[in-house]
Amino acid sequence: MDLFEYQARDVFEKHGVPVLAGAVATTPEQAREAAETIGAKSGGVTVVKAQVKTGGRGKAGGVKVAKSAEEAEQLAGEILGMDIKGHTVHQVMIAQGAQIAEEYYFSVLLDRTNRTYLAMCSVEGGMDIEQLAVERPDALAKVAVDPNVGIDAAKGQEIVDAAGFDAETGAKIVPVLEKLWAVYRDEDATLVEVNPLVKTNDGEIVALDGKVTLDENADFRQPDHLALEDKAAADPLEAAAKEKNLNYVKLDGNVGIIGNGAGLVMSTLDVVAYAGEKVGSKPANFLDIGGGASAEVMANGLGIILGDEQVNAVFVNVFGGITACDEVARGIVGALDTLGDAATKPLVVRLDGNNVEEGRRILADRNHPLVTIEETMDGAAAKAAELAAQSAN
Repeated sequence: MDLFEYQARDVFEKHGVPVLAGAVATTPEQAREAAETIGAKSGGVTVVKAQVKTGGRGKAGGVKVAKSAEEAEQLAGEILGMDIKGHTVHQVMIAQGAQIAEEYYFSVLLDRTNRTYLAMCSVEGGMDIEQLAVERPDALAKVAVDPNVGIDAAKGQEIVDAAGFDAETGAKIVPVLEKLWAVYRDEDATLVEVNPLVKTNDGEIVALDGKVTLDENADFRQPDHLALEDKAAADPLEAAAKEKNLNYVKLDGNVGIIGNGAGLVMSTLDVVAYAGEKVGSKPANFLDIGGGASAEVMANGLGIILGDEQVNAVFVNVFGGITACDEVARGIVGALDTLGDAATKPLVVRLDGNNVEEGRRILADRNHPLVTIEETMDGAAAKAAELAAQSAN
């Protein structure tokens, strides 16, 4: 889960990372009120910053300096409602102004390739850090971080030395890196980025803009993270699936996909995409019901997919292991019986593995007019793509 900048600022402050005052506003009037309070700390100057989960806000006109509360109100009115790379601005952050002497860059992230953490740091921060990384990669220091040790004083010193900071500035930055590591570790993050990390005219180090991505797999031990979710922007089907503990991702096709196991579901997406090229069909979602799914879980998954208006046909692809095929079949039958006349989309079912004959028998005995049983994965994918194309027409 990506956080908005104002949420990242609050998390930083919670862990002692030096930040400037900030408040979120959803109307120009709220922006003026916030600027009246916050601007008093910086000679009346505030920064009005669009709160969207994408980069390039400054270049798009979503970050502007206001020299008075009235100007902050005016600028907020201009920024609210803007479209920035497909993201509509619904809120702005009113941030305290800063006298910036130098801008730096720092991040710590999960390095999946090397199965460790990676810290990146540069004496050149700001909006064009991506360009810097491409054109002059040597200017961006990359230092591996042992998960068992993290960023302590010694590792922090190694990072600032690799980035080329002078001794005086580096000594001020090291304690900030230790606190940013605490954010990463204690909040179960996969990314903590500060761009820019600045030195002010009076020599203080401040995290001026932050980006934090939290690992949703750790939600069970991070109850406070629930309040950080952007529920207004969540896809309603994905939200409904999450409530039922289903691994679901919405796509833009017309063939609903249900499988047990991420590997099998990914393979199913590929097979459906290939088969659909001939008839104009594509996968509509990723839905993994898991290795030990019950009939109830199967029914929940089917209910989510049938609720997608884009779906014209559903492909249920299950290899019975821990999940027995007869349980899956009972889930399909139960879901269709519960939905009744509301179920109008054809289902193509391919079962194999544990209790496959019993599963197929249950479906055959029910003989539901919407259900087609296929024995092979390729055959089922082709049939589902065909039925989806027919329903679209």
